[in-house]
Amino acid sequence: MSINQRRKAGQGRAPGDADRGPTGRGPLAAYAVDERESRGRPIQEAPSPTRSAYARDRDRILHSTAFRRLNYKTQVFVYHEGDHYRSRLTHSLEVAQIARSLARSLQVDEDLTEALALAHDLGHPPFGHAGERALDAAMQSAGGFDHNAQSLRVVTALEKKYASFDGLNLTWETLEGLVKHNGPLVGEGASAPEPVLAYCAEHDLDLATFASVEAQVAALADDIAYNNHDVDDGYRAGCFTFADLYEVPITARLLADVDAAYPRAEDTRRLYEVNRRLITAMVNDAIAESRARLDALRPESADDVRQAGRAVVAFSAGMQTELNALRAFLFTRVYRHPHVMRVMVAAEAVVTDLFHRYANDMDALPPEWSEQAPAHDAPAYARHVADFIAGMTDRYAFAEHRRLFDATPDMR
Repeated sequence: MSINQRRKAGQGRAPGDADRGPTGRGPLAAYAVDERESRGRPIQEAPSPTRSAYARDRDRILHSTAFRRLNYKTQVFVYHEGDHYRSRLTHSLEVAQIARSLARSLQVDEDLTEALALAHDLGHPPFGHAGERALDAAMQSAGGFDHNAQSLRVVTALEKKYASFDGLNLTWETLEGLVKHNGPLVGEGASAPEPVLAYCAEHDLDLATFASVEAQVAALADDIAYNNHDVDDGYRAGCFTFADLYEVPITARLLADVDAAYPRAEDTRRLYEVNRRLITAMVNDAIAESRARLDALRPESADDVRQAGRAVVAFSAGMQTELNALRAFLFTRVYRHPHVMRVMVAAEAVVTDLFHRYANDMDALPPEWSEQAPAHDAPAYARHVADFIAGMTDRYAFAEHRRLFDATPDMR
């Protein structure tokens, strides 16, 4: 019986209430992560009487300090450029909504999927990828900087709120998905960041295998969300026009449909109609392609997915070709737009200045960070400085730069 046939028949792992989803939404597929087979938490805790282990992970992520800080971290446009542009926080919420929809259609654990979607950007420094480039360059002699690896550091060490442990003490499955949602990190063509290797030396996350369907769903939801909201934000910022969207095959087709159905619609409504159709097209394609891959693989467990040798959650070849054209358009018209580039160059300078000032003057750090600094271990101290900067919001980074330097770059 195919995946689609099992779905229509209401069959999951096996009959019975024990195999329903954690909140009773319906049966989970055989390849879904099964909480009953979880590899547990680094530090053992009594289970919650009201929440699944993965719902508990999601809630810990949602209530973390790092998650709140995402509200003032750049997605593409710096926070002060306008109230309607996405931040890392609103992006993460959009990813979570799309991920839950995909997870439900593929009959996998929605709580685990949502936890991974909400956590995927926790390690981003201020100013988005510009801040990441600056930190990576500054950290080249100390293991580099990677936002995915930093997300792992956030949830395993840097959050300090619980009396019994540092970090959030998340389940193995959530940590695995956080680290490997884009694929294996060791093996042909793969390279694991140093902080991930260091962590896995103590707590093995099986870096040579793929992650669960839930993690792959979260990763694809990220692609869907950022492509769509960058179209929205890019247009609102004046980076391109509707005429320009007619140059991209997928947006040209959808925009033609919108204009035919609503010839008198104002531009803001035209934009939203294109976006909602684009999201729908990408989600429907991902569901169809993923079901076909799962039907071909016929996995009977989450481990079968991990050992599959390729991703099982993906776009079709045709959709991937169209999205490549859309990404090329966004790269040229948005990410390399003169205004965006000017702001990002200034942002890199701010982060670089801060890193070198802290690296050479421990007293420049706030007391709670200078007192905990590993002063006699240069690589460890550099990582300590990177941890501090990566946790900053855009506006805190501005404030620190103004405190420590005579002049701060203008990002307007």
